[in-house]
Amino acid sequence: MPTLGPFELIVILVIIIIVFGVGRLPEIGGALGKGIREFRNATDADDTAEKKEVPPEKRSNS
Repeated sequence: MPTLGPFELIVILVIIIIVFGVGRLPEIGGALGKGIREFRNATDADDTAEKKEVPPEKRSNS
């Protein structure tokens, strides 16, 4: 898998600025951050739900 060096990152950043424009970059960053935050909250909620599950009661055969 190729690695990204500083030159490649600069080229990617320039392309993003050309496509979206400087004015929309804060909006895109905010939306990306919000999406990542919601994803983390959703995965954390699944983990806590699994931990809170109560095992089925042991039934006696009496």
